Amino acid sequence: MNPPILILHATGSNRDREAAWACELAGGAPEIVHVNQLAAGERRLQDYRMVVLPGGFSYGDDLGAGKLWAVALRHRLGDGLAAFVAAGRPVLGICNGFQALVKAGLLPALADEKMTQQATLTRNDSARFECRWVWLEPQTGSPCIFTQGLTEPIYCPVAHGEGKFVARDETMLAAIEAQGLAALRYVGRPGTAAEATAPSGAGYPWNPNGSQNDIAGICNPAGTVFGLMPHPEDHVIPQQHPQVHRGERGLLGLPLFVNGVRYAAQVG
Repeated sequence: MNPPILILHATGSNRDREAAWACELAGGAPEIVHVNQLAAGERRLQDYRMVVLPGGFSYGDDLGAGKLWAVALRHRLGDGLAAFVAAGRPVLGICNGFQALVKAGLLPALADEKMTQQATLTRNDSARFECRWVWLEPQTGSPCIFTQGLTEPIYCPVAHGEGKFVARDETMLAAIEAQGLAALRYVGRPGTAAEATAPSGAGYPWNPNGSQNDIAGICNPAGTVFGLMPHPEDHVIPQQHPQVHRGERGLLGLPLFVNGVRYAAQVG
């Protein structure tokens, strides 16, 4: 039986269908559900095996990207979402969904600080909206269940104005690195750090936003909650590669979803 996947919709999110299709291709049974339906009891979190927060501009990005969605997660769904995570069921946040998870305190969720914001995603160093394709390198040794076993880079686009990952302080950044929570990094080309390969010597454009340590995605210590700024759901079939007409293909984002759905099918 294909595990039921909840694609959580908020007013202004607009990548729901792409995320649902990626989950369907990965073997899941996705359903797009508005956050208000959960809050009203029309749907129940415990009936799903995985939650995906897709990209977009939730609530018009008022008060900052993902901030109001984070408030909804914390105050309207907090207990249910905490129980969902505690049960080991996977949660994936993409772009605006990643911003919401971070600002709700669900990522990186270190130490004993429950639902406390420990990092942020702020304005790109370029001070403009960045829309380009990037390479992402899975980090070996990370507990992230979504990147487990991935040995080749992922090639997919970014589309954001506030995607720079910044930890609360140097101690928090060091803890993220020490525990392997930086599950994906931007690279200039496979196997090379973005900073070393960028024409400017500062990471750009390969690191499109200036994220600390080229961090593109992080997970919680259990590895079951994962968020990333790029859009792997935009490269799940070979025909979506921007250079497919020149014979280039591969480096799909689909394996992230396959790993998540497979794990979801195994949890209670």
